[in-house]
Order: sequence, then structure tokens, then C-alpha cells
Amino acid sequence: MKDLEKKARTYALKNAVAYDGVAREGSVISALFNEGLKPNEVKKYYKKIAEVILSVNSLSPEEQKKEFSKLEARVSHRETREGLPELPNAKKGKVIMRFAPSASGPLHIGHIISNMASSMYVKKYGGKFYIRIEDTNPKKVDSNAYAKIKEDCNWIFGNVHEYIIQSDRIPVYYKYAEELIKKKAAYVCTCSQEKFKKYVDSQKECPCRKIDVKDNILRWNRMLGINKPVFNEGEAVLRFKSNMKDKNPAMRDFPLARVNLAKHPRQGCKYRVWPLMNLSVTADDIEYKMTHVIRGKDHKDNAERQRKIYRVLGIEKKFPWTYFVGRVKFSDLPLSKRKIMAALDEGEFENWDDPRLPTISSLRKRGYKPKAFVKLTEQRGLSEVDRVMSSQDFFKLLDTFNRG
Repeated sequence: MKDLEKKARTYALKNAVAYDGVAREGSVISALFNEGLKPNEVKKYYKKIAEVILSVNSLSPEEQKKEFSKLEARVSHRETREGLPELPNAKKGKVIMRFAPSASGPLHIGHIISNMASSMYVKKYGGKFYIRIEDTNPKKVDSNAYAKIKEDCNWIFGNVHEYIIQSDRIPVYYKYAEELIKKKAAYVCTCSQEKFKKYVDSQKECPCRKIDVKDNILRWNRMLGINKPVFNEGEAVLRFKSNMKDKNPAMRDFPLARVNLAKHPRQGCKYRVWPLMNLSVTADDIEYKMTHVIRGKDHKDNAERQRKIYRVLGIEKKFPWTYFVGRVKFSDLPLSKRKIMAALDEGEFENWDDPRLPTISSLRKRGYKPKAFVKLTEQRGLSEVDRVMSSQDFFKLLDTFNRG
């Protein structure tokens, strides 16, 4: 696109002058579409556009007005959208969305960036915003996470309808597992992980696929510990019967539940079979009637797996509208829960609210307000493009939204 940088700067200045000195990314990109930028080119030029916007936002309002007055003749005066786009198929008072953090550690900036839009849409249209704490892997649950997640979400979102804790709902997931078995859409596989991988790679069906419903129920009960001899860890897994020749290997008879004998911080040793995310997520999205889901684009395969389960259950029409957002990747700031928890365990940081950490607890302690993240989300809009930036640039932008 000819003169992209100049046009991006001019539209960023126009937007900043109109909106309290802060140019919004979505609005600038929308305006550039009017100038010939094509949607499939956004990824290519995204970094340059983001740099221009950051530069414009670093100017004082007076400097922005002065510079824009010299460039105003260059820009189109067509009306452009501000804030988040309209939510497709949204009915007033009936939008149901969710944020589903795992109970493995503290929430951080990345969780806000990926999920603030869901909270905002429910506020706009009316409906229910659920926080679903995913804690069905006993080996990866931090008992401190439950209270901290609630504290953080109450502060940052302010419109949580209900907290759902998945480990409290294990019987629900068993019900769905058994329904899939009875529909011949799931089977208990006793192949080793290495052996099954060979079937996946060769696109051949596992012999366990041919076992009838009655024997699969018996095998399932052995996983549950009802029938003897019981299956132990690694000896059996419940799989979804899809297509072993699917062009995407990740779709080939993916797992739904496994035996895990680790003691759960909340449930103790009450359960020996734990659902994997594609079973528990699907069951909960159905039970709570999710209408729209915004999630990271790293979940595209999971969304397709979940759609397959909806299809088998005969309710594919109820599958929620789904949008996949790109991540903000910091060049100098670790956002991995695993790395944060490791640093805490090693004593590098004392608490989850240490000001050197990118956690929600830390941001609150440092004086940031929820409205700053609302404005940040409006500025970014919905985008599948990943954005790479330094923490210094990020907090410089966030500071502009935190004024007043």
C-alpha cells in the first residue's frame, strides 16, 4: 500500500484528536481499509501501524492537534467505527459468554487482553458473564488460585454472574462421556501412547475402535473403579471417535478423559477419572448455553474438536459464535504461569502482587484501574494478529488510558 506509514500517522492523529489524545488501533486500521489496505495485508503491516500509533499516543494533545492540522487534507472523512465491532447474532439480554482460567497460578495481563472484550460485550447487550475455573488436572492445581481468581475477576471485570468450578461438576462430565459411548461416538482405548501415535501417523484405526457399546461401558466402569480389574494411570483413555484420516492429525480420535490418581487439592481422592478440556468445555458450554466465545487463536483446534462433539449430539446449530484473538507477546516480560510459579517457588518474588510481576494483583497494587483496560481493549479491537512489543511500550500506552 502506497504511503502506508504517512496515512497511518495521519489517521492516528485524527483519531487521537477526536478521542482524548489516544488513537485506537481498530479505528486506524478500519480507516486504512478505506485507503486500500486489504484485510489479508494487516498481518504484514501490523507492526509498522502499531509503531506509528504508539508514536502518536506519546505526543501531548496540543502536539497532536498541531501536527494533524497540517495533514488533515490527506485523510478521508468517512465515518469509521469506534470501539469494539457489533457482536454477530446478539440478542438483547441474552448474550452468554465466559472466561475460563485454569487454577494453576495467578491471572496476568494476557488474561485481561484476551478476555476483557467478553465482559464488555455482556455489559453492552445484557446477559450473563461466567468465570469457569478449569481445575480437572489434579497435578496442576494451585489451591491458592480459587480465591485469587475470584478476587482478580471481581476487580477487573465487575460483572461476573457466577463462578463455576469444574472439579465440582465431575458427574456432569461422566454423563456426557457415557452418552457419547452409547452413541458409538467414543470408545475406551487401551493402547499405549506410543502405539496410538503410530496409528495416528499412519492414519490407521486402533483395534479398540471396533469394541461394541456393551464392552466399552464395561471398560469405562473399569476406568471409574466400578468393575474389576480397574485400569490404572496410563492403561486406558476415553477417545472421541472421529476420522483417523482427517487431514489434521490433531483431530484423529482425540482423548476425552483419563485416569489420574493424584490427590486433588479441592476434591481429594474422590475421583479417579478426570475429563480433558474438550469434554469438560463442551459439556459446560452446552449446559450453560454459551452464545458467543472469544478465545486465543491457539484454541482453533480445540474449537473444532468441540464442534464435532456438538455435531454428534445433534446440536451443532447451538455451537457458539467463536472469534479467535491474537496475543500480545512481550519481548521482555514472561507471561507463562509456569514460569511465574517457578519464580515464586524459588523465592525470586514474595507474592503474586509483587510489582515486578505482570499479574492482575500487581497491576491493581500499582494503581491501574479497570477502565484503563477497557480503553485498551477498545483501542485494540478484535484482531487475530499477534502483537509483539516491549513492556515499556505497553505500560506507556496503558498509562495514557489510566489518566484521571
